[in-house]
Parts: sequence; structure tokens; C-alpha cells
Amino acid sequence: MSDDLDDIDWDLLRELQTDGRASIAQLARLVRLSPTATADRIRRLESKGVITGYTARVDLKKVGVAVMAVVRLKYPGRAREPLGVVFDKRPEILECQRVTGEDCYILKLAAASMDHLAAVVDDLGDIGGVTTNIVYNEPMPYRGLEAPLSG
Repeated sequence: MSDDLDDIDWDLLRELQTDGRASIAQLARLVRLSPTATADRIRRLESKGVITGYTARVDLKKVGVAVMAVVRLKYPGRAREPLGVVFDKRPEILECQRVTGEDCYILKLAAASMDHLAAVVDDLGDIGGVTTNIVYNEPMPYRGLEAPLSG
């Protein structure tokens, strides 16, 4: 997919990851295209599924999230339904990745307190083994992908 993206596409992606509310006129000036050509490129990136949506970044502390945690889950069996039930029940689960190794999933959780976190972890513990790590701070929050990766 990255072979289909040129430097202008990457410039647009970088800017939109920094400010998803940037206007077409602002973006057009930054990438030195007409607003029409810029809008066409953005629509193409959306239709190809490169841009999957636009969101706001929320300062979790300002909305009452005092505790962040990373939880590793060992999940017995293949049935995914119990995990989906916990996801539906617990909006505190912000992210989940299925991973290789001893653990099956890595989850990022937000909680108002340690007791709140314990309740979420207890729900996860009902379906598998958990290891919880409290996040002290975030020296490098998610920054988006700025250029094609080469390896």
C-alpha cells in the first residue's frame, strides 16, 4: 500500500495526524496544491482505507482518568465471545492488540481510581490470566506514522 502513496500523500497524512480539523484550504497551502486537488487526494486516501477516521485527542486526566494501565491477558481457548462481552461491558478498555508469545492480548485501560482498575481487571480475570502494569507517565504518546517504513 505504501508504494501507492507519494510525498504529497505523506505530507497530507502527517498534517492530518497532527490536526484532523485542518481545513482543506490550510492543507492545500501546506502541500502546494489547489483546494480541489487536495480534497480529491484526501477522498482517495479515505476510499482506499488509508485514512480510517478522524478523532479528538482527549486529556484523560482532565476527564477524571487518574490511572492508566497496560494489561497482558492469557486467554484460554479460541472462543472470542467472552472477550467481546467484556469489551462491550467495559469502555475503560481503550485498546487491544492480539500478540504473539505467552500472552494472547495486550490491553490499554483507563480508570478513575485503583479500585476502579481492580474491578476492570477482575472482569478480565474471569476469562483468563492477567498481568497488570500501571503507567507512570507517557514520555512519547502515539505520534502517528510520518513516512513509509523501510526495513
